[in-house]
Amino acid sequence: MTASEEPASFRLAYVPGVMPDKWVRIWHERLPGVPLSLAQVPAADASGVLLAGDADAGLVRLPVDRTVLSAIPLYTETTVVVVPKDHLVTAADEVSVADLADEIVLHPLDDVLGWERLPGRPAFERPATTADAVELVAAGIGVLVVPLSLARLHHRKDLTHRPLTDAPTSSVALSWPEGATTDLVEDFIGIVRGRTVNSTRGRRQAPEQAESQRTGTGGAGRKPAAGKQAGGKAAGKPAGAKSAGGRSAAGKPAGKTPRRGSGSTPKSGGRRGGPRRRS
Repeated sequence: MTASEEPASFRLAYVPGVMPDKWVRIWHERLPGVPLSLAQVPAADASGVLLAGDADAGLVRLPVDRTVLSAIPLYTETTVVVVPKDHLVTAADEVSVADLADEIVLHPLDDVLGWERLPGRPAFERPATTADAVELVAAGIGVLVVPLSLARLHHRKDLTHRPLTDAPTSSVALSWPEGATTDLVEDFIGIVRGRTVNSTRGRRQAPEQAESQRTGTGGAGRKPAAGKQAGGKAAGKPAGAKSAGGRSAAGKPAGKTPRRGSGSTPKSGGRRGGPRRRS
């Protein structure tokens, strides 16, 4: 097999916390002949991976540089505070930034929330990663504020979380290099936007639909239009049947035929048949 005969492939990067499984499953159902490869990359490196051509598209965290990358926002995550299970904040269903004023709030170097001003008290050192910060929370050194997906990704039995109502949020988007909207990128856009396989906005169509449109199928196999017969007369309506105006289809007045022996006398002739006998 030569290089030109090798099947095309699609490379998808995604950041921690994003779960692309559903979209990947749909991809394999719709495009079984096109391999899809996944690569998890740090959130801070996602844009560089796309611009370097190491992935065709990526599930990234906003913001991205819109002058060089296209992006379709997908959803915005709830922000939560991760604490030990016996922490005081677990008494409430949700907390505010003000409730963390006396807490040491860990701020890992891979933070994705982009705080203008971090709540609470700062730690002496910033953890290198969110995973490291979770370990410090478990050790009772502080609390951690992250998107919900990262709290679930680093779940521990001795930790829990509560929504933080007035904290910054993180949004996830599908992104790809500006000007590099390939057919496969269009296919993946259709999947994440929930388009069906036969959607007119999608690039690909079901094989039978595409073949039908290409060959113009519908002549021999197409049923006659409703209410029409092959000969052009109304289906189920015999010649001479009444029309809505009380006239026959041939244009003659629609009158009743006298019953034989009924005593009715046609206008144009004498009595039809012999007289009726009295009983």
